[in-house]
Amino acid sequence: MKEITALELMTIYRTVSVVDVREPDEYVGGHIAGAINIPLSLVPLRFSELDKAATQYIICEAGGRSAQACSYLEQQGFDVVNIAGGTGELRMMGTPLNMGEQA
Repeated sequence: MKEITALELMTIYRTVSVVDVREPDEYVGGHIAGAINIPLSLVPLRFSELDKAATQYIICEAGGRSAQACSYLEQQGFDVVNIAGGTGELRMMGTPLNMGEQA
């Protein structure tokens, strides 16, 4: 499984597809701009919403749930990248996060 750090994501996040697999309340509490929220438990039901032609960058709070989602999505034929450190690392770096629901 491919993996990059949260810091590396900050250099490209505006040009890639970011999927946040945390629960809705976590997502609303702060997420990277442009990320769509598909909770880990719903990935098997909603993966068809993702573009298989694009690399999907998967993020959670620390990297565990996103790794699980990456494993599943790889089995479905997606090109995925896990974000090690996740939103927690972004928060610790002082990265501004969007609050509220996705646009």
